[in-house]
Amino acid sequence: MGAGAAAAGAAIKTTLLEPAALAAQVDPGTRRIRFAIVGTGIRGCDLLRAARLVPGGVCVGAADLYTMRHKAAQEAYGAELATSGNYRSFLDDKTVDAVLIAVPDHLHRRVTLDAVAAGKDVYCEKPMSHSVADGQAMVEAVQKGKRIFQAGSQRVSSILYAKAREIYASGRLGEVHSVDAQWNRNSPGGAWMYPIPDDASPQTADWARFDQDAPARPFDPVRFFRWRLFRDYSSGLGGDLFVHMLSGVQVISGLNTAPTRAYSSGGLYHWKDGREFPDFLETMYDYAGPNGTIQVQVHCNQSNNDQDERISFFGSTGTLVVTGNTVTFTPQDVSPRFESYGWGGMTAAQRERGQAEWRTAHPAAAPAVVANQVESYTVPQGYNDTADHIANFFRAVNTREHVVEDEVFGHHAAIGCHMANQSYFGRTIAVWDAETETIRQGPRD
Repeated sequence: MGAGAAAAGAAIKTTLLEPAALAAQVDPGTRRIRFAIVGTGIRGCDLLRAARLVPGGVCVGAADLYTMRHKAAQEAYGAELATSGNYRSFLDDKTVDAVLIAVPDHLHRRVTLDAVAAGKDVYCEKPMSHSVADGQAMVEAVQKGKRIFQAGSQRVSSILYAKAREIYASGRLGEVHSVDAQWNRNSPGGAWMYPIPDDASPQTADWARFDQDAPARPFDPVRFFRWRLFRDYSSGLGGDLFVHMLSGVQVISGLNTAPTRAYSSGGLYHWKDGREFPDFLETMYDYAGPNGTIQVQVHCNQSNNDQDERISFFGSTGTLVVTGNTVTFTPQDVSPRFESYGWGGMTAAQRERGQAEWRTAHPAAAPAVVANQVESYTVPQGYNDTADHIANFFRAVNTREHVVEDEVFGHHAAIGCHMANQSYFGRTIAVWDAETETIRQGPRD
């Protein structure tokens, strides 16, 4: 059922959101940010294509452990670039201002710490960390080095999320204690069955560097190119999709905090191909909200993508639904009315007396007017929130101003992913201990 269905027959007012021109987001008096990218696989090439749209930066180098991705990077950016199998050559270059990191999860910590130590600002793809300890080390390094850091859940910079945040902050939802989020896939690619190149070998893919922060194993092209399937390198559905939804909940609601507890259920039902993560995962989170607990239910399925991407905030006076292309606000009809159902077991005289007393107590009560109250906002065709996210990062590198999805924000979102996995694999409730900054096993109630 769509968000507008709550108000039967209500008209829906649809507004097309207009993004700010990317050129206008960059002060013409500032220098262009010289950046290098580490990791030019699927997401790295996406970042390069988006960066082409942003006038505030110029890519001067690309590093990847698979040799053919050097050419892929040049094609994605549409220009000749210096390329390398070792990113340290770009960190040694004093003219490089920033580094975009799009490597497997288990290497986020290493590359980030190396970049910060070299004095570079960092854009690191989601999830920020592969473990709580990794995230803590990254937060400490970024803050000690006084670097700009932005995690890469690009929806945070979307004009859709900005509108959703505006509506939420207005108080029109009333008290919110329930959020439901889902992001689904139904294809081999969506289930991380990425292609393995014919030329994959120890000569073309630097296994030693790939495997350096994981248990030692012999070269395995499946693990190298389909790393999301394995716990040594990935955070599974938590790190791939949960993190987007948790970041969305954080930025829209203003809850920049880790969940207090999480309970997961799911299983490996469809993609029985040797992977170590479930292909269906559902987690119930508790967050400490300003008016009490907010329960956030997150759901991902890799064998059915009905409704695909959706975050729904259920408030006492309104419902806010955010999809990949729209934001819809539907008011709840909370106008005073005589609750006739509760009087169904009374005599006619009792009901009449009750109605009379109610009318006396509510002399101004009128029938609910819900028409023309449902609001829907959408983005123009071709809108690219990744370009907006990169533009925000470049601007912050120049101005040294705060970014929304900084190291603390990214750490909190990643903690939620780690809690989901710990609950699933441990078959228990995962509780966040804020004092020790660790995930511990908790009671079921």
